[in-house]
Amino acid sequence: MLNEYLQTLPLIAILRGVTQHEIEPIGQALYDAGFRIMEVPLNSPEPLESIVRLDRLLGDKCLIGAGTVTRVQQVRDVAHAGGKLIVSPHGDPRVIQSTKAAGLVSAPGVATPTEAFAALNAGADVLKMFPAEQLGPKVIKAWRAVLPPEVALLPVGGITPDNMQAFVDAGAGGFGLGSALYKPGMSAEEVGRNARAFADAWQALKR
Repeated sequence: MLNEYLQTLPLIAILRGVTQHEIEPIGQALYDAGFRIMEVPLNSPEPLESIVRLDRLLGDKCLIGAGTVTRVQQVRDVAHAGGKLIVSPHGDPRVIQSTKAAGLVSAPGVATPTEAFAALNAGADVLKMFPAEQLGPKVIKAWRAVLPPEVALLPVGGITPDNMQAFVDAGAGGFGLGSALYKPGMSAEEVGRNARAFADAWQALKR
């Protein structure tokens, strides 16, 4: 399931701060721009309701889930809301294992090779390299030499359409996109323009 979405466009929309009242037009704008993976961080207003609405709108076409998942109970809550993706800022094995036990996709955050291998041993599907500003392309290149080649490395933090090239050249397989894509208060039209800029930049990298 995950690989299908990554192959289409390996960019995760991080909608931190989005509200349940705006999630559907923003989700539609992202979908129209080519995005197929979206997460609502759990420190957003009424995040589970936003996930319910986004899943109802796009759940048969996209991988929808939650970010900033730090506890096992939250995994259960997200699954109950219809989410299928669990993204964390850290690599807690208990969260990863409960995610996989629930049949969901696990994308934990890691910042060292030790954390990366521990997350993979716990069942992680992909690795969120966080924060990308601190790690940088040189770290990705070093990790790529030792991690299984089939495991996607997805830097998150400070990614823009203009700085993706260096990360991809180093071995990044995609990205998680936050404030450069969406900030609270943005209209669906603004988010759509930002999404198209990211999608166009990714396609240009792969030519």
